[in-house]
Parts: sequence; C-alpha cells; structure tokens
Amino acid sequence: MSIADIKKNAEAKMAKSVESLKNDLHKIRTGRAHPGILDQVSVDYYGAMVPISQVANVTLLDARTISVQPWEKGMGAKIEKAIRESDLGLNPSSQGDLIRVPMPPLTEERRRDLTKVVRNAGEDAKIAVRNLRRDANEHAKKMLKDKEIGEDDERRSLDEVQKLTDRVISEIDKLISGKEAEILAV
Repeated sequence: MSIADIKKNAEAKMAKSVESLKNDLHKIRTGRAHPGILDQVSVDYYGAMVPISQVANVTLLDARTISVQPWEKGMGAKIEKAIRESDLGLNPSSQGDLIRVPMPPLTEERRRDLTKVVRNAGEDAKIAVRNLRRDANEHAKKMLKDKEIGEDDERRSLDEVQKLTDRVISEIDKLISGKEAEILAV
C-alpha cells in the first residue's frame, strides 16, 4: 500500500462519514414539511416491514402538510398507525384514500433541543473523521517503521491527511450551522 492509497482510502471513508451526517440531519425535522421525513417510518406489508415510500405515494400538499396516497386500499389504516406510532410526533388524518400529515409548528424549547441533537450528530461525525485520521497516520508510521517509505514521505503523508481532515471538519461545521439556522428560523 502506498501513501496515495492511504490518503485515498481515508478520503473515501471521511466522505462516507459526511454523507452519513447529511442523512442524519435530513431526518431531523424542521417546521417545514418534506417527504423525506417519512423515509425512516416502516409499515407492515404482508408480514414484511417496508418504508412507506414503497407502499404509497408521498408528496407535499403545501409547506406544512404531507400527503400519503396508498397504492392498495387496505394499507391506509396501517400507514396511518405506523406514522402515529413513529417517534416523529406527527398526527395523521385520513380523508378517504388520502392520508394528510400536518407538520405541527415547533416550540422554542423544541427548537433548542433539536439544535443540541444536531450538534451531537456533528460531534459524532467529527470524532469518526478524527479516528480515520489516526488510522491513516498509524498506517503511515507503520510503513516508516517497516522501511517501506522514508521519513520525508511519512511527514508529507501526515501533513496531507491533516489537511484533508481539516477540510472535512470545516465541511461538517458548515452542515451543522446550516441545519441549526434552518431549525431556528421561525
């Protein structure tokens, strides 16, 4: 394994950490409705737990209301129950075949709690990135010890991995501050 491989491997893993953070932040709800909020809710479909998006059409009616249109007649009650029992704090209502999911406005206290959740998710992502940096640096030091590379190459590798880490951490900080601003916007 070369220094370029170490850097490329660390960069790929750090990108996965950032993508994971983006997915986690996407699930944290703000005052506005978006169909992706129901992605984590699963419903019983003939004995198998599947996401709502696989058994119904999920769209927006307006800025604060999600509509769920089941593809089969019997699924309406199951979908409504799954949304109500999820930890999202939503209360769906049926209108014939259509299920309306209004998004309740967030209270100031709930907004502060959500910003804490966002910060914790961001800190977890930063910890993952720092662990990846440590692993890459240990690998380079091991290569130096095994005399596969010289001291200059090892130093250059450590510097490149540190620059990569700094860039990824700043990207994580931007994601966190953007999500906090989105949550605190009334």
